[in-house]
Amino acid sequence: MRTLQSRIGTFQKVGECLYRYSTSGTYFARIRVDGKEIKRSLATTDRAIAQRELARFKNEQRQIDRSQGKLTLAQLCDRYLETIQHQKPRTIEGKTCIVSRIKRDWPTGRLTQVGKIKPSDVDLWLASIARRAKRFGAASRNAHLACIKELFALAVRDRIIPFSPATHLKSAKREKPIRLTPTFEQFKAIIADVRAQQFNADAQDSADFLEAMGFLGLGQAELSALTRADVDLEAGRIITFRHKTSTGFAIPLFPQVRSLLERLCEGKRSGDLIFKLRNAKKALAGACRRLGYPPFTQRSLRRMFITRAIERGIDVKVIAEWQGHRDGGKLILDTYSHVNRAHSDRMAQMMINDEPANVIAISKGATA
Repeated sequence: MRTLQSRIGTFQKVGECLYRYSTSGTYFARIRVDGKEIKRSLATTDRAIAQRELARFKNEQRQIDRSQGKLTLAQLCDRYLETIQHQKPRTIEGKTCIVSRIKRDWPTGRLTQVGKIKPSDVDLWLASIARRAKRFGAASRNAHLACIKELFALAVRDRIIPFSPATHLKSAKREKPIRLTPTFEQFKAIIADVRAQQFNADAQDSADFLEAMGFLGLGQAELSALTRADVDLEAGRIITFRHKTSTGFAIPLFPQVRSLLERLCEGKRSGDLIFKLRNAKKALAGACRRLGYPPFTQRSLRRMFITRAIERGIDVKVIAEWQGHRDGGKLILDTYSHVNRAHSDRMAQMMINDEPANVIAISKGATA
């Protein structure tokens, strides 16, 4: 029987491309791809398992482009950065920062060949980032995980490696944040305070923007992009675009905001923007500071709209449609469960044996 000599034991050929080490009984693969000989332990002493692992190993090696075998981690990082240039500037900035950390802090060095990177190398890199960073919470860890997974997924697609060494990574569960939400009375006080700033040239425009945000439940991106053509005063509806999900949707022109929009639409042509400002963050922060309120954000006003709608008995599915959600209200039910409980308790009081006071009895003989 043909054997390969070793210092301690011998490699015994037991099948095509399959060898068994005499001392330990472990099976090894020995194949040739594109003229290059490749050896690997199959990490088993079971012949049947070894046969399956050999077949998988052969399939993996056939998928690799040998011309890219010497590509380094640094070169892969540069290639990856070129592929993300179409993304938003802040996204590019964040990923560029993470990639620079990969090059700087990789445990085996930036010149390591991509094909030689092991899953444990990824773990060591993440651990080093966590030690160096002053703050490395769940959000930061997940951002690093997403970036490193995208990096090695690119290497798999380009046939540099057969599988990603980052597939084992699991996202960290983020702690549920404390979301500040103003009451309707606080909201009205904020708008009045912003309008009262006589020496601020943008005071009225800022107040209009914040008031519309609280009364329509729209976000900054949707509101700032609103044009005269989007507001149909006769039909009583607004057509807008949910930037986060890239979907268009319509909302009613609520009575509480009609007079404001009628004033803002006056004299504007079809393509003119409704609001002069793109955001009113500074005006909102200043009002909260002067009134002694928590630091509410523009997103807080959107939460106030949803909370108020739930408390006033609006069906959650309808609220979801007003927000441009396609989940039938699931996100709102999960996010505003504390409000739903109070609303549920109030609705439970209506489950009585007698007819509720707001039900009008109709006689059997009555016709429509």
